[in-house]
Amino acid sequence: MTVSPPTPSRKIPSGVWALGFVSLTMDLSSEMIHALLPLYMVTVLGASALAVGVIEGIAEATASIVKVFSGVISDWLGRRKLLAVLGYGLAMCTRPVFPLAESIGWLIAARFVDRIGKGIRGAPRDALIADLSPPELRGASFGLRQSLDTVGAFLAPLVAIGLMLLSGGDFTLVFWIAVIPAVASVVILIVAVREPERPSGVAPARWPLTRAGLAQLSPAFWIVVGMAAVFTLARFSEAFLLLRAHEFGVPMAFVPVVLVVMNVVYALAAWPAGEWSDRIGRFGILTAGFAMLFAADLVLAFAGGFVGLGIGVALWGLHMGLTQGLLASLVADTAPAELRGTAFGLFNLVSGLAMLAASIIAGALWDAVGPRATFLAGAAFTALALMALPLAGRMIRHQQSVFK
Repeated sequence: MTVSPPTPSRKIPSGVWALGFVSLTMDLSSEMIHALLPLYMVTVLGASALAVGVIEGIAEATASIVKVFSGVISDWLGRRKLLAVLGYGLAMCTRPVFPLAESIGWLIAARFVDRIGKGIRGAPRDALIADLSPPELRGASFGLRQSLDTVGAFLAPLVAIGLMLLSGGDFTLVFWIAVIPAVASVVILIVAVREPERPSGVAPARWPLTRAGLAQLSPAFWIVVGMAAVFTLARFSEAFLLLRAHEFGVPMAFVPVVLVVMNVVYALAAWPAGEWSDRIGRFGILTAGFAMLFAADLVLAFAGGFVGLGIGVALWGLHMGLTQGLLASLVADTAPAELRGTAFGLFNLVSGLAMLAASIIAGALWDAVGPRATFLAGAAFTALALMALPLAGRMIRHQQSVFK
């Protein structure tokens, strides 16, 4: 009797699984708050859509800037877990501020500090996944982490909806309960994740933010960064999906269903997309993902009812599943092992600045012209990204064999 070889998912190291569950529980906490925060700011505190865009953009850009320095420090120290614990721990400590806040200023401050925590943990965590994963399973490992992260993201709105219905719309209760999974996330990270020993011959990097240090990052890596920046200009904050649902007349307690739909599709797509990319290459799947965002923007621009809204949101989730893990895999593919933290930090910095610009543009268009203009602008940027993909693929292939 022959025994079939184990599937890629069974070979994924236990530390990657643990990091996936760390992401799941922290995202459960984050999205319970994020699913309600835009509506809370607009309907309770009187903020404008532009203000939501600016706040979300600044929050994500802050996280991205911090990721550069945390990634660099993790390379310099030669250790990743300590910074990951610090970042998750800081995010955990911000959770009580949301239910205690009495003004939008407190919410902005809490969101800002929470994103600093995200910035501290992001690059070291991604570099740790790359360190733990064999190259032939890198796409599957990042896809698994992304899928588990997204499971938390779609469970969170369901929990938020249930609590809002049971409590008669008590935002504060939901924000307090969000503290619990944040604590669980930090406990799992401390107990279940063991940092691997560095391979022999790979020493901790000297301080990488120098001209000589950055010169060690290949042209292929910088092409990946540029490609992701153009793409991110098209992918503004999901807060605008929530506002679009509110525009369609979805009752406030049920607006988080938008995130449930998006993240269910995202979670179902991310892991298979990563495994497929290990087998057939990254480029074709990325192209499909960009095309899904283009379609989502058009549907959300012209949708006339709940069915169109649902289709657009599902397509948005599909594009996330087909792109986010693969972009992270490409960073790991094109960066030297001793500079992975720095590479992920720089990648996230550029992407975060692009997200800031995208969210501000989206909010300004929403206030000045209307929701349709926001999504049509997203479609236009996506079309530019789609046109740039073949050239980026050829240039990367010319630099090194990234795509199989």
